[in-house]
Amino acid sequence: MGPMIKKHTLVLSFRSKLCDTSTEECGRSCGRAGLLKLSADSNQRSSQVTWQKILPDGERTVATDNLHFGQRVDPYFSGKVEFRDAGLQNTSILIRNLTEQDEGRYRCMFNTYPDGALTATICLNVHELHEPVLHVRESNSSEEVVVSCSATGRPAPTVTITLPHQDLNFFHNSSVSVRNNNSTVTVTKTAVLSRRHDNSTQVTCTVGVAYGVHKEVFKMIPEVKKSGVNSSSRSRTSIIILSALTTCGIITAVVFLWRRHKPQNRYFF
Repeated sequence: MGPMIKKHTLVLSFRSKLCDTSTEECGRSCGRAGLLKLSADSNQRSSQVTWQKILPDGERTVATDNLHFGQRVDPYFSGKVEFRDAGLQNTSILIRNLTEQDEGRYRCMFNTYPDGALTATICLNVHELHEPVLHVRESNSSEEVVVSCSATGRPAPTVTITLPHQDLNFFHNSSVSVRNNNSTVTVTKTAVLSRRHDNSTQVTCTVGVAYGVHKEVFKMIPEVKKSGVNSSSRSRTSIIILSALTTCGIITAVVFLWRRHKPQNRYFF
């Protein structure tokens, strides 16, 4: 008999906060815990609910909830999976510390009377996104800075560098992707920015993976202080000139005094 469950939902959580909700058969997790939830028709009387993970070589039972024997989690998933809803009409399991090994299809089977076994399948894909890293450093020119932002995730994250002023533009944009051993991808975007002369500029880096998971970081780029640089340069020049004039004055005074007090040689014939 084909699937006859009236309703099935997938709720995915991240750090105890709701992250994504999907009524599709395939869902994505953006964090460290996933809650798989299914509900059967209230007219169906269920005696047992079985959760299975579908593997290439068959199925493996994850957990069961029996009318007479209660809830049981397979020892292989002990400490990893737990029931969240106690009931044979509404069932949910929480998968902790999600990794790529937890990806795949999960089947929920209701043993009902009088219709027999009713099943539904959920596909779980694990998405991962780490905090972005934003660097700002001086370029060869004092009026330019090099901005780079990198993020690591799974699948490959998008990296976007933005500016609040429309009259400012990046140039020499480049992007590099590196695939890591743990199936994550590190994407680094680099650009050169002309610094403003009137005020500071905020540069923002936004990173994300699919299904609305985004993170953001920003830094302030100080303005170019030409007047301060010129004033400082003029001050240094004035000090040098004043020192030179003072030195010349001292030398002149010493020579004058030496000549004035120098005994004159008189010759008698």
